[in-house]
Amino acid sequence: MSWVVLDVDGTLNDNDADASSAEESRWQRHSIYRVPACIKDLNPRAYRPQVVSLGPFHHGDARLLPMEEHKRRALRHLLRRAERPLALVEEFRAAMRDVAEQLESVYVGLGPEWRGGRERFLEMLIVDGCFLLELMKAADVEPEGSQDGDYAPSDPVFSRHGVLYMVPFIRRDMLVLENQLPLLVLERLVAVMTALPPSHEVINRMVLRFLSPSSRPPPAGAELGLHPLAVYRGSLVQGPYRVSRADVPDTGGMEIIRPASELHEAGVRFQKSWTDSLRDVRFRRGVLAMPALSVDDSTEYSLLNMMAFERLHAGAGNDVAAYVFFMSKVLDSARDVALLASEGIVQNAAGSDKAVAKMFERMSRDLVLDPPETALDAVHRQVNAYCRRPRWSICGASRLISRSDAYAYFRTRWPWALLAAIFLVMVTVQTVYNVLQFYMMPGRR
Repeated sequence: MSWVVLDVDGTLNDNDADASSAEESRWQRHSIYRVPACIKDLNPRAYRPQVVSLGPFHHGDARLLPMEEHKRRALRHLLRRAERPLALVEEFRAAMRDVAEQLESVYVGLGPEWRGGRERFLEMLIVDGCFLLELMKAADVEPEGSQDGDYAPSDPVFSRHGVLYMVPFIRRDMLVLENQLPLLVLERLVAVMTALPPSHEVINRMVLRFLSPSSRPPPAGAELGLHPLAVYRGSLVQGPYRVSRADVPDTGGMEIIRPASELHEAGVRFQKSWTDSLRDVRFRRGVLAMPALSVDDSTEYSLLNMMAFERLHAGAGNDVAAYVFFMSKVLDSARDVALLASEGIVQNAAGSDKAVAKMFERMSRDLVLDPPETALDAVHRQVNAYCRRPRWSICGASRLISRSDAYAYFRTRWPWALLAAIFLVMVTVQTVYNVLQFYMMPGRR
């Protein structure tokens, strides 16, 4: 073992501080990760692209090879529209070489086959970047200065038909953590194509509009997003939290919120929040407000990958993980899902209400929240404190009926009650008539 110690000692010198600084700088550039097996094992399919590889981690996957020809075709179309296609290719390469080291350090665990062949690595990024630009153009999300496309109406990817049937799968693959492309690549390519200075805002807006057309645009002046997944996640956690831990007394320990159906029985009402931000969860005067959530086949994939990003990327926060944990407790059963769906909070396009509850239960397994007490923990405490307050009726067992509830009840129930009353009167009259007849019979006087 002595030779190992001597070898280590030989590497120690007065430049250790500089080496440590360089190491820290390299770590700060990391943003695209391989998801560890301990996370993947819960749902391996969610972390694997289905139709297209972006970046090096899944490049060459046999299942994804059919899309490679469409990538090359997109590049050819883009170059064909240029006045000087060969010059444009060289400009692309030069722009990528300027940031090659930065692009390599973005990927954690980049294989030697890519580090040893930088030109091959940069060529792959150029092809993937041009493919995304052409795809966003086909979906009417194009940077300024772009020209009209020249794809056939029957094109399987870039036509209207392709946008309708193929692009949804590509969007889902763009939200897989291991399948990310640095937005720096798109920014450099667009700057070359438009001959304009790079614009963070243009790229952020273009990517988010493609991924989620209904999302609020990124704030003006924001830094360039790390990659599509980070931009999409940022759109979901805009704005501050509406509650703080100072709003409720600390009872010690982390409190768990009860299922929606139990809260409803305890007098809690539900309401859709003013915004779609996952931070816009608040409780006030017996009303629990939550953002609307549209649940479809891709919801679980996107949430799991955003949670993986939070877990692996230092400083990302835990907003999505905290929201998933919160919803996994509120949506404990199909009954809870149906209740929130009736208030417009859950928009279920994924199947049965039970399937939605099971989805959140799966996603919350082995969930790590750092710090353990999140901003939403204050909401848990507020709701639980509301349920523990003195009531005219037993909390959790019966719910006070408001005027509107009572009106709705009697409005729907009174016809049946009237029929029952008429039936009871008829039976009573018939009984009295029979008794009188009996006593008025001859010989009974």
